[in-house]
Amino acid sequence: MTPLSNSRGNVRRHPDWDLDPDFLTVNHGSFGATPIAVRAAQRTWQDRMERQASRFVTTELGPALRKAAGVLADFLDARPEDVAFVDNATTGCNAVLRSMTFEAGDEIVVLSHVYGAVRNAVRHTAQATGARVVEARIPFPDPSPAAMIAAVAAILGAATRLVVLDHITSASALLVPVADIVRLAHAAGAKVLIDGAHAPGQIDLSLTDIGADWYVGNCHKWLCAPKGCAFLHARDQAALHPVVISHGYGQGFLAEFDWTGTTDFSRFLAVEEAIAHHRRLGGPALRARNRSLAAEAAERLARRLGTRTGGGPVVSAAMGTVRLPVGDPTPEHALAIRQALVRAGTDAPVHALDGGLWLRLSAFAYNEPGDYDRLGDIVAGVLAA
Repeated sequence: MTPLSNSRGNVRRHPDWDLDPDFLTVNHGSFGATPIAVRAAQRTWQDRMERQASRFVTTELGPALRKAAGVLADFLDARPEDVAFVDNATTGCNAVLRSMTFEAGDEIVVLSHVYGAVRNAVRHTAQATGARVVEARIPFPDPSPAAMIAAVAAILGAATRLVVLDHITSASALLVPVADIVRLAHAAGAKVLIDGAHAPGQIDLSLTDIGADWYVGNCHKWLCAPKGCAFLHARDQAALHPVVISHGYGQGFLAEFDWTGTTDFSRFLAVEEAIAHHRRLGGPALRARNRSLAAEAAERLARRLGTRTGGGPVVSAAMGTVRLPVGDPTPEHALAIRQALVRAGTDAPVHALDGGLWLRLSAFAYNEPGDYDRLGDIVAGVLAA
């Protein structure tokens, strides 16, 4: 396809998305970008429901939902009966945390780069039960997988009840060696909850091989499903309940999670088309291409700014982080820079991490190397203002 130029110097390069051509899209990681074909599939499900809503909900929805969950389970290398849909990864984490019983003195382990919303959910659980939150300090920048494993191993103990792991950290975009840590935690007698918000569609994924007790992931990010499509994979289903208790209470994992009340189920049912679209784009080849492009983009921007990247290719996937050359490494300054980037025509999250400000970029099917030259121009202009 021939790129289509526009007045801002950006190009619309991919026919599968109708992205704003005047805005440089290099932040796929935050909310994804739902392709035209997936949105069409969602509308088809919405139209099918609205032709006769009560008939659809009472006779068609259950089998359709389980079929979609089966397709998703196959993609995740998991059993269909272990997969239920939830609104987002944070909702799934809250369901697990609220379902567990903690006592005073119990410890919940999190990573120092834990996602902020999940950190708050863990804090809330600890405050309500008397449990203690223990943080595994991830060395940054440029951590090795061995260093991340050692950071968790060093604080596992007899009091550890639960280990909460980010599969790919949000702010720092680090790929965590979760399977190795799961084995360590289980050997220590602890259960493991993995927040895989960024993993499905960004990296090759086998939930069977990882072996966590619970794994939550978003489908609306790197799988490009409609917003609000996520899943909870539960190997341990005993005493597990959704955040919203409804008619299925006490009838088992799927009965409780498949129906928590009336919602727009089309976002879940369209995951089949999202997975099909991902495969049409290349599946594993697409994931490898995105990973290579993100690494190249991060290095390119770091050279432009005279700084460094946050992690090498072993601990990075389709996102990268670059240190900004600024002297005020506060969250307030990070927010001000991000807001200035949006006003300048792009969006890239900026976070205060370990004494510096770090910009996170993403690479996806609609991106090309020239996007990151343009990003460098915008970042340089914002920092010089």
